Amino acid sequence: MSFDQLGLRIELLEAVKANGYTAPTLIQIRAIPVILGGQDILARAQTGTGKTDSFALPLVELLSRKKGSDKHPRALVLTPTRELALQVGECIKTYARRVAMRCTVVHGGVRINPQVDRLRRGIDILVATPGRLLDLAGQRHLNLSRIEFLVFDEADRMLDLGFSEEIFAILDLIPTRRRTMLFSATYTRQIRDLAGRMLQDPAYIEVTPDNTAAESVIQKVHLVNPSNKRPLLIHLITGGDWRQVLVFTRTRHGANKLTEKLAAQGIDVAAMHGDKSQSFRTRSLEAFKNGEIRILVATDVAARGLDISNLPYVVNYDMPAIPEDYVHRIGRTGRAGISGIAVSLVTPEEKRFLREIEKLLNQKIPVEKIDGYTEDSDVPDYVLFRPDSATSQKKADNDIKAIVGKRNASRKPSPPRDTKTKATGKNPKSKSRASGRTDDKTTKTSTRSKLRRSDSSKSGTPKNRR
Repeated sequence: MSFDQLGLRIELLEAVKANGYTAPTLIQIRAIPVILGGQDILARAQTGTGKTDSFALPLVELLSRKKGSDKHPRALVLTPTRELALQVGECIKTYARRVAMRCTVVHGGVRINPQVDRLRRGIDILVATPGRLLDLAGQRHLNLSRIEFLVFDEADRMLDLGFSEEIFAILDLIPTRRRTMLFSATYTRQIRDLAGRMLQDPAYIEVTPDNTAAESVIQKVHLVNPSNKRPLLIHLITGGDWRQVLVFTRTRHGANKLTEKLAAQGIDVAAMHGDKSQSFRTRSLEAFKNGEIRILVATDVAARGLDISNLPYVVNYDMPAIPEDYVHRIGRTGRAGISGIAVSLVTPEEKRFLREIEKLLNQKIPVEKIDGYTEDSDVPDYVLFRPDSATSQKKADNDIKAIVGKRNASRKPSPPRDTKTKATGKNPKSKSRASGRTDDKTTKTSTRSKLRRSDSSKSGTPKNRR
């Protein structure tokens, strides 16, 4: 099927061709006709499948058929993150300007006044994150009473981030008679409940099962001890001459720490997470896309919705606790059919996360060894013995293993001292750890005590204790 068969006006078809698209994706083939036909939809589509265009094109088409009568928005698109809002906004603007329509994006992390000025000039389509949208509406800078179309993009992540209350607050501000489109990567119970409350007789569209990773992504696992994680990552980047790598960490602190360590090795790197200002995140992302920054270290929330063309590498430095997040992470590469590589560094403690991911994918992810870094890998000849490697245990000389064993034993804490006391109430005398002999001072004190007791017994007069 071609775009010409989807019922779009000529201006939008020209915009599609200008973007370099030759044929619609599966989600576009199935969603666009349903939306143009006037039905609500609940769609599940994997990231990177052309999901944004599947609602952007029909949304602009429908709005262009009937011009608005005032400056208030007629369509509202909600996204969970700033980056996704900007990405969706740019996509819609590409089509909206072809038919003389106005689209703007509002999100937190930046000054609100410039956004207020744009709203005052009038818009047709508004792309927003929930928090900033409610701020603008609460300050009466935004009127949502004219909304005809409501779109939720990545609704599952919106709920994961705790936006349930904000969602229902927004629903109270918009008309009940509207068209609603809900897009999600997963069909959780929360998503189904939300769909039941918002959608009227929806069409259910599913183009990929929730346990599928893109076939164009080559997946690898390196089993590694925690102390070898960072050295292994540096080895992969420098040894493989990787030039554009998106690295995922579990926490913001972890992202900052890893960024500092990589920078100390002379690697061009930046961290991107919720603690960074929006201007910094935007600059970092552009520098990463342009090749000025080699490595981008991000958390799941910050990286949600990133659209980076031809991204070759994604690294799971920390394994995600939620299996579905793994699919979203590696979906940053291998987009539009272009191959990419997803590498996961898995410690013994993280193997349980790996098992859950493999269960979700219904496949085993290949494990690769890297000499000198991964568990049970071949140890380089210059390493005489590595105690945590089974291969090294077999190869090492017995004398070397004996020396290491004695050294490890000497580092172990000594057993607790006997604290029992004698009838006199005095503590037993301690021994020197260095020589194993009784301390000289203690010996002299003991000798003097014996002499005192001997003198006392001779005189028949007990000696008072001090």
